[in-house]
Amino acid sequence: MTTTLEQPKVEPAEPPPARRRWEPWALAALLVGTAVAYIWGLGASGWANSFYAAAVQAGSESWKAFFFGSSDAANSITVDKPPMSLWLMSLSVRVFGLSSWAMLVPQALLGVGSVALLYTTVKRWFGAPAGLLAGLVLALTPIAVLMFRFNNPDALLVLLMIASVWAMLRAVEDGRTRWMVLTGVFVGLGFLTKQLQVMLVVPPLALTYLFAGPPKFGKRLAQCFAALGAMIVSAGWWLLIVELWPASSRPWIGGSQNNSILELTLGYNGLGRLNGEETGSVTPGGGSRGDAATAMGGAGEAMAGGGMPAGGPGGGGGMWGSTGITRMFESAQGGQIAWLIPAALILLVAGLALRGRAPRVDTQRASFLVWGLWLLVTGLTFSFMAGIFHAYYTVALAPAVAALVAIGSVTLWRRRDALWVRAVLAVTLLATAAMSWVLLGRSASFVPWLKWAVVVVGVVAAVAVLIPALTRGRIAAVVTLAALFTGLAGPTAYAVDTIATPHTGSIVSAGPNVEGARGGPGGMGGPGGMDGAGRMGGRTDGAAVPTAPGGVVAGATDGAAAAATDAMGGMGAIGGAAGGLLSGSDPGAELVTLLEQDSGNYTWVAAAIGSNSASGYQLATEDPVMPIGGFNGSDPSPTLEQFQQYVADGKIHYFISGGRGGGMGGDGTASEISTWVQENFTTVTVDGVTLYDLTS
Repeated sequence: MTTTLEQPKVEPAEPPPARRRWEPWALAALLVGTAVAYIWGLGASGWANSFYAAAVQAGSESWKAFFFGSSDAANSITVDKPPMSLWLMSLSVRVFGLSSWAMLVPQALLGVGSVALLYTTVKRWFGAPAGLLAGLVLALTPIAVLMFRFNNPDALLVLLMIASVWAMLRAVEDGRTRWMVLTGVFVGLGFLTKQLQVMLVVPPLALTYLFAGPPKFGKRLAQCFAALGAMIVSAGWWLLIVELWPASSRPWIGGSQNNSILELTLGYNGLGRLNGEETGSVTPGGGSRGDAATAMGGAGEAMAGGGMPAGGPGGGGGMWGSTGITRMFESAQGGQIAWLIPAALILLVAGLALRGRAPRVDTQRASFLVWGLWLLVTGLTFSFMAGIFHAYYTVALAPAVAALVAIGSVTLWRRRDALWVRAVLAVTLLATAAMSWVLLGRSASFVPWLKWAVVVVGVVAAVAVLIPALTRGRIAAVVTLAALFTGLAGPTAYAVDTIATPHTGSIVSAGPNVEGARGGPGGMGGPGGMDGAGRMGGRTDGAAVPTAPGGVVAGATDGAAAAATDAMGGMGAIGGAAGGLLSGSDPGAELVTLLEQDSGNYTWVAAAIGSNSASGYQLATEDPVMPIGGFNGSDPSPTLEQFQQYVADGKIHYFISGGRGGGMGGDGTASEISTWVQENFTTVTVDGVTLYDLTS
């Protein structure tokens, strides 16, 4: 007599449906619509972040500046990031000439490419409907809309992070080493875009492949080391050249205190972002930036008295906002990214439950794992990091949120015969509607009817999903449209507002002004901090936090108003013709003419403290302007002795007063240079800006 053991039930793989005729047309509509949205009115933002715009201009004039990412074509100092994102924009400017459109159109195309690649990655294992939904969610995520129309490095970073997941999932599919090597290459290129931020996706990539890769564990581990080697090579070649290049013949490494790219990598752009010890920043403990930090903190307190909170919910916020598990949902970040985070988390758990009995190498479960770990690792890091943090960093969460919403929704919809699955879908819709209600409610005057419409439609859709008869046939299409409206109405409204609104400055945010949002350090700023015109909020349509004449924050009274004005004026954050810490200079025609006079006789037509102050003059004249001290004005470049030698050699024509960085008023070289110039040269005022002729 023989017996047979009952085999455990194995969850079968769900191959995506065969390609249907409408799929290419739907994809074309998605990509063309994304391109139109991202390119429409692209030049309205002017130089956007003039800190990077100046480096783009410099790279279009000098191949040496191009390679190093120098702020000026005379190669005095670099920006505080690797140059890969600048390379694309500089090449475009070389081809089309210097203009806002030529600079920004590569960013928009990176956005279209990111949507297309996310579609491809999701479609391969979940079908075209999931791919289209993922691409649509990414395309409409408010902060993604802004970053793909702006000149920060984040646009290229997002594309490369998506590419790394695509390559890793291909490795899960067939186990070939070449895919893991390609994964490492994409991560390495991401490092050359924004340094250690790309490393947040490495644990998700490695853990997912170690769990789900087809080969035996030993080979999987070896393949991960191969990916690590590829990452080191693809990023390290540039770092090695920069580190070995004689310091006397290359620009100073901006953001470092010792002229070292390794210091920049591990310090200001590395561990300092996590523990708040960024040497050279405007945070407390930043050396000569202590006075600046105190001033900014004082401004935050003053503005809190005038209706602008100096901390997050419940108070207790630091220079860059309060940390904690709810940080992504607070006023400054919520409207940028949080719309679908609850849905993504719910669908992640449900999706893993549905694939629980699948084979170890199941690619669909691997997809849930990698996107889910991406969201959790990056989200938690952003939530608890004590250093410099801006709301636009959250664009790094957008692909993970979009993918999880898409693959989770489609996976559950295909299993909707089960009551518990329908219940999860209903809870997801209700959570999404509630999130939209909260986020839209923070902007009382922004389409006030929309939050009611989203809640009503969301509740109706949730009830309908619970009724089996309403999830079949033609009525199911109506329920699907209601669910799409619930999830995408709020982000779409924010996206449209973002497209219609020019954005400038170093700290920007998507969407309308939000009550209680904080932009820059010290609690200042509505959406985006300060714009180039001296308004707060990073918008140039005037719909920012109102200011009274003279830059006093409207609503701040008596001593509070004076304190806010004094503190912000002392930092040069508000901007104006001379620019400041967070906004580029905006020279008048007479000043530009003066700077251009005999410009060919000088290496630098002018020098100004801080990269943003220098940037506007450089972009207006298309001649090198030396940014003393780099972005914060706190880098020891050049030293007083070097600056004096440049002046003696007749290499600098003017010193422009009024630009202020973090080192202004402290003990840094920027302060020493300012004092020396003021004591030895006479002034002339042009277009409201004070200059010193260093040749007279």
